[in-house]
Amino acid sequence: MLKHFDTIYSILHHFRSIDPGLKEDTLEFLIKVVSRHSQELPTVLDDATLSVLDRSAHLNALKMNCYALIRLLESFETMTSQTSLMDLGGKGKKGRIKAAHGFDWEEERQPILQLLTQLLQLDIRHLWNHSIIEEEFVSLVTGCCYRLLENPTISHQKNRPTREAITHLLGVALMRYNHMLSATVKIIQMLQHFEHLAPVLVAAVSLWATDYGMKSIVGEIVREIGQKCPQELSRDPLGAKGFAAFLTELAERVPAILMSNMCVLLDHLDGENYMMRNAVLAAMAEMVLQVLNGDQLEEAARDTRDQFLDTLQAHGHDINSFVRSRVLQLFTRIVQQKALPLTRFKAVVALAVGRLADKSVLVCKNAIQLLASFLANNPFSCKLSDTDLAGPLQKEAQKLQEMRAQRRTAAASALLDPEEEWEAMLPELKSTLKQLLKLPQEEEVIPEEIANTETAEEVEGRIHRLLTKASYKQAIILTREARCHFPESKLFSYMDPEESEETRFLNLLGNIFKVVQEVIEFFVMVSQFGVPQALLGVRRMLPLIWSKEPGVREAVLNAYRQLYLNPKGDSARAKAQALIQKLSLLLVDASVGTIQCLEEILCEFVQKDELKPSVTQMLWERATEKVPCSSLERCSSVMLLGMMARGKPEIVGSNLDTLVSIGLNEKFPHDYRLAQQVCHAIANISDRRKPSLGKRHPPFRLPQEHRLFKQLREMVTKGFVHPDPLWIPFKEVAVTLIYQLAEGPEVISAQILQDCAGQALEKLEEKSTTEEDPKETPMLPTFLLMNLLSLAGDVALQQLVHLEQAISGELCRRRVLREEQEHKTKGPKEKNNSSETTMEEELGLVGATADDTEAELIRNICEMELLDGKQVLAAFVPLLLKVCNNPGLYSNPDLSAAASLALGKFCMISATFCDSQLRLLFTMLEKSSLPIVRSNLMVATGDLAIRFPNLIDPWTPHLYARLRDPAWQVRKTAGLVMTHLILKDMVKVKGQVSEMAVLLIDPEPQIAALAKNFFNELSHKGNAIYNLLPDIISRLSDPEGGVEEEPFHTIMKQLLSYITKDKQTESLVEKLCQRFRTARTERQYRDLAYCVSQLPLTERGLRKMLDNFDCFGDKLSDEAIFGAFLLVVGKLRRGAKPEGKAIIDEFEQKLRACHTRGVDAVEELEIGQGAPSATKKQYAVSKHQPLASAASEDDFVTPKPRCPTRRIPNTQQRASKKKPKIVFSSDESSEEDLSAELKDDETPKKTTPIRRASTRGLRS
Repeated sequence: MLKHFDTIYSILHHFRSIDPGLKEDTLEFLIKVVSRHSQELPTVLDDATLSVLDRSAHLNALKMNCYALIRLLESFETMTSQTSLMDLGGKGKKGRIKAAHGFDWEEERQPILQLLTQLLQLDIRHLWNHSIIEEEFVSLVTGCCYRLLENPTISHQKNRPTREAITHLLGVALMRYNHMLSATVKIIQMLQHFEHLAPVLVAAVSLWATDYGMKSIVGEIVREIGQKCPQELSRDPLGAKGFAAFLTELAERVPAILMSNMCVLLDHLDGENYMMRNAVLAAMAEMVLQVLNGDQLEEAARDTRDQFLDTLQAHGHDINSFVRSRVLQLFTRIVQQKALPLTRFKAVVALAVGRLADKSVLVCKNAIQLLASFLANNPFSCKLSDTDLAGPLQKEAQKLQEMRAQRRTAAASALLDPEEEWEAMLPELKSTLKQLLKLPQEEEVIPEEIANTETAEEVEGRIHRLLTKASYKQAIILTREARCHFPESKLFSYMDPEESEETRFLNLLGNIFKVVQEVIEFFVMVSQFGVPQALLGVRRMLPLIWSKEPGVREAVLNAYRQLYLNPKGDSARAKAQALIQKLSLLLVDASVGTIQCLEEILCEFVQKDELKPSVTQMLWERATEKVPCSSLERCSSVMLLGMMARGKPEIVGSNLDTLVSIGLNEKFPHDYRLAQQVCHAIANISDRRKPSLGKRHPPFRLPQEHRLFKQLREMVTKGFVHPDPLWIPFKEVAVTLIYQLAEGPEVISAQILQDCAGQALEKLEEKSTTEEDPKETPMLPTFLLMNLLSLAGDVALQQLVHLEQAISGELCRRRVLREEQEHKTKGPKEKNNSSETTMEEELGLVGATADDTEAELIRNICEMELLDGKQVLAAFVPLLLKVCNNPGLYSNPDLSAAASLALGKFCMISATFCDSQLRLLFTMLEKSSLPIVRSNLMVATGDLAIRFPNLIDPWTPHLYARLRDPAWQVRKTAGLVMTHLILKDMVKVKGQVSEMAVLLIDPEPQIAALAKNFFNELSHKGNAIYNLLPDIISRLSDPEGGVEEEPFHTIMKQLLSYITKDKQTESLVEKLCQRFRTARTERQYRDLAYCVSQLPLTERGLRKMLDNFDCFGDKLSDEAIFGAFLLVVGKLRRGAKPEGKAIIDEFEQKLRACHTRGVDAVEELEIGQGAPSATKKQYAVSKHQPLASAASEDDFVTPKPRCPTRRIPNTQQRASKKKPKIVFSSDESSEEDLSAELKDDETPKKTTPIRRASTRGLRS
């Protein structure tokens, strides 16, 4: 090497251009040379007679060998890295070519590194003078290791041998060649710049600390990280990420070594970078898990553990959601590994419960998982129901009382010394205390008072020292002061801890919608632990079966599988009984919605054959009373059978006669609740939907003579004359079932009506014969009249449904079959004869015309025949109208409710009849004193608005008026009805939608939630809310019919949160600023200013405000208005760019000048600034030109009634010729009369047919 170094150096210098074979030969040659030299060196180093000349020759050879080999290694590494970067696609091919030639660089690196390690392990320092190795030589060897680590592929699994070789080489350098300082600096630099190196360096550092005994390097690296400025790290996210990953993984590998250096990292807990906070907290958690775990900890270790846990708990309220989430994850691990002290359970559970209301979805998810971990790993019991824990709780409570009784006689400082020392000082302490209590005015002043920065623990230490010095008097005085100074401290408080605490998590979990799957899993676990309140959560997850989100529906099904399909029991029968018992509990006091959800779940289970036959058998046995059970259990069994029949109709269809015998028997008194459920179950054997065109077979129907209809008719007619409140819901279901399953249901219904009416006439005749005074008019019992009108209303509605669905569908089905048959019988020539017919078929006009013909036929039957004098239903109309028109004579609430509902159902049949009775309907809707009547009629008019929109349109203001009804039930119903009508575009969205906005502040939480949901849905319909906002603002801030100022703020804060587009914001700012000129009161000025302050303004929006500054400048003397505009300035400053700050400053100067000196001050300010600014010029131009948004001004005008005679064209062009004027509907139209007094001249007249409101805006 000494002779031929120039040749080797020349190869290194021209490495890029020489032949690959020469490169490989050189590498092989150098490896042999260095290997041979390393074998010779031990002999040379042991030779005591070695001359200085020979030693120098060996040293030079060593340096040359190492230099040449390392530089060649680096050249190969650089070439390989560049090749992989230039052509990733050819990398594998090149690798295969090299492998074919017998050379693969990735395999050659490890032997070279091992050779260098072997060389460094020799005692080569004797080759240097004074046995001091040059720093340059160590840097040469270690430098190649760091360069290899910079390669992003070094972390791949295939390069593991190379990583290990590098680690051992650096370990030898650290241990033998004083490389500690250089390694620390290099590691810090690499963590800052190379993201992939954190796990690699962690593995290396942990190996050096354990196998090589270099624990101090951990401290050096951690100290360097700790000394990094937190502000600098907030500006260097890549470096912070590297440090955070390094600390987190290092804590997992060597927590005990890292723990002694934790103090230097604590400053990062107050830094801005959340990743560093997460890393420090994760390190603390690892130490709690691996080092500070167990009951045998020393006092110092226990204190350290408590400090770490306190820090973790404190950061559960961190400002950053990722930190809060991480803390909950760490606590979950600690709980799962049973490392959390029992005394902290309550505090950490409270933290998790509090985080359930967190705004961050991620935090909510982790809070639920933490609570689930507490349940799964609780040390108390496998069952957590009150009954299971009552006995142990009583025993523990008794022990606690005994312990408290023992401690009550002790002073607050009793816990500070061991018992023996305390007993020794107790007599003297008592006498001192008595003296102080007798002579409180002679208390000595404490030399050092309690400082504001002093903690309770520090004061405790002072008291401890005073007691040990026998300074009892000062200790007692200090203790008394501490009790006043730290009233919340457990050390100086005698308050007993609460015996019990109500858990809020069940209510909170029901309101979380974005973490649905975690909530479902949590409730499954809670149920398995026997917590009785879990049933509430299990019920509340039922509606999620209709969710369209992927995974949520399946999560609900899986939850019910776990809870109900795997019951405990020794036999199949016992399991079936347990399953039925659980499902029956869900049906107790269940709403209609809950029952529908459960029906959907059971239908799914039945269709997938997940319910065993033994369950069905047990249900039939309970229904037929073969197994002894209560009437409620029998009823629930029939309900469950009906739900299962939706999945498999044969479950009920094959046992139809049995079911009829069970619930529709001839026993008296009848069990109407059971009969009603039997009807529901039987209804599930047929498809209730309108028959589709694809179905060729006729719908399922039973003959009129079937026993089912005979029994139904008998039960309805027999129960008619008995005042049973359950008869009305049963009768409704029975009529529905008849129309659903019977052939010719109108015949059966007519017979029922005639029978019931006949019985009513008989009762009337009996009354007339028993009356002593023949002049008195005989009175029919109220319940009979109510039953008769209710029955007639049900038959009328079902007859309409039957005509429009069943009859219409059957006509369509027969037509399609007939056309198919004709098409088959036609010859090929006939098919091509008529080109016109062919064209109509291609355009789909033939089927459409036929559909219109069938629909017209049905409409004519409803209009002309159903309420004709010859029909049965027509006979009840005079009676119905008499009851409705005379509320004073027929004042019974139940009768009024039944009559109003029946009137609504009759109106659904015919447009003519509906038009004639609308005045009566709306008079009852407004003037009835019964909330139930107003609610019923609100639902009825909502249905009529969908069926006859042209008739109801003029009455729309009266529908909106019910939103301010004094009864909350009516407001809720009105809110629901108007929500459906508006969202389905069935009514015009006028300025009266402000009544829906008022519901946002309704005292009833259900109504406020309903209104919020309405506006959430409306916000998805284009620019709907944006178009309506000016009208809403005008109406709500109107001094005559608006709302108070605080409620106005609440409403507008919610509504303005839906304005998110910049163009909408800019346009609204302009409209609201110009609205200042037309406002009439100070209150309206303040309201407008508040609305402007709530908009998400941008720089362009600010320019709009500057353009329109003259509109509101003279109003800024009011503190509230000035404060609102200052709030706007504050918001703009937060995210302002440097170039935008000038315009913000200008705006703020104008605001302050106007506020203090008036509008004239603005002119002085502009003159003082010199030439007018660009904004001023822009404003001057805008005075003479139309506004940029003039084309959309009409969006802010409540639509006027359209004139039926003529239409004025080009209104927009005309408007653009003059200065645009901002107009609000509240300014130009008078208040609409919402009075309940509806006389003939007040009745709205029909005008033009209703036109659906466009979602793009409301334009006149």
